Amino acid sequence: MEQLTTTPFGQRPVTAGLIARAAAHQRAPKLSHIDKWSLFRDLCTARTAFGVTDRDLTVLNALLSFYPETNLSDNAGLIVFPSNAALSDRAHGMAESTLRRHLAALVHAGLIARHDSPNGKRYARRGANGEIARAFGFDLRPLLVRSTEIVRTAEAVRAAEAELTLAREAVSLLKRDALKLALYGQDTEMPGDWEAIQRVLMEVHKQTRRKLSLPELAELKVRLVGILRDIRLMMATEADTNTEKMSGSDAESERLYLNSDKDSSESEQSVGRVNDNNHPTLAHSPTPSKHSEPTIPLSLVLKACPDILPYCDGSPRSWRDLVTAAAYVRGMMGISPSAWDEAQRFMGSEIAAITVVCILQRFATIHSPGGYLRSLSGKAAAEGFSPGPMVMALLNTDGQRAA
Repeated sequence: MEQLTTTPFGQRPVTAGLIARAAAHQRAPKLSHIDKWSLFRDLCTARTAFGVTDRDLTVLNALLSFYPETNLSDNAGLIVFPSNAALSDRAHGMAESTLRRHLAALVHAGLIARHDSPNGKRYARRGANGEIARAFGFDLRPLLVRSTEIVRTAEAVRAAEAELTLAREAVSLLKRDALKLALYGQDTEMPGDWEAIQRVLMEVHKQTRRKLSLPELAELKVRLVGILRDIRLMMATEADTNTEKMSGSDAESERLYLNSDKDSSESEQSVGRVNDNNHPTLAHSPTPSKHSEPTIPLSLVLKACPDILPYCDGSPRSWRDLVTAAAYVRGMMGISPSAWDEAQRFMGSEIAAITVVCILQRFATIHSPGGYLRSLSGKAAAEGFSPGPMVMALLNTDGQRAA
């Protein structure tokens, strides 16, 4: 197919960039042919590197659909000449002014070239045998010339994305191990500043909620490895202490055995104990709640408190799922097991869970989440308590921010 011109029609001037692109497009491609849709998918992956947007690619997809062959070949005419109306139809009804803007972006990016007719229209002239002898429109040859560059860039992008995914997974797994071990240490009352560790883990979690770069993820990974090392060291120290206690004399073991019945009966008669804050609490897990289920819908709670969702295995489908998530996250917030047990006993498990996720949503503004939950538990024990106003206040706050 004969090509006669590289200069633009009308008032568009000739620029140094236009001449440079025209010269580049005439180079022999490293690949003589390539599947157009495979190349398009690679370009979609590498679009940022080539300075094009998804809307630009929508227009390019429409242009490629007008080329009848599957492969872009060096020995074939690669000019397509659809009208604006036809191009708009295949670009999902895109307005012509918008089409022109995205076509200009593709030309500027060096992915297509213009071959304008004397009157600026797009058309083709055919020879005596019916084959196209000369065409005016958009030339797809720049895609073929840059195909190896596009493919290499796409492979590099995919490799970087895979590395980023692995880094995110590593951080997520380390964070989970650290959190669950810290909760175990706190629940079993092992020596150690477990609340401080959980506060640090909450800060790490807040960082992971935004899109982090590979160096930032590497820094978080080092930090989490250090936290895990400290946790395991504390647990190892406690295990050594327990081993020393268990290696006492046979007489001590026998005495312990003889006194075990007495200790058991006294333990069963004990109604409760006093925690470090002098709050009475149960010495064992609370009995299952006999409170009725909340009247507020679960979907409304999740809409008001989206910060709980990263701690759930999928979106909660029942109140039991929310209770499980609240029990999991309360340690990170500094809420002790005894405070959580009291909340379940006086409010019911479901209401307690709603209250905890509301506190999580306002975590940045609440100085002492554990103390706040205890005060609400006291209110529930004395005169009843409903989390409805807390949920509605959070919904109203989100609505005002969106406005």
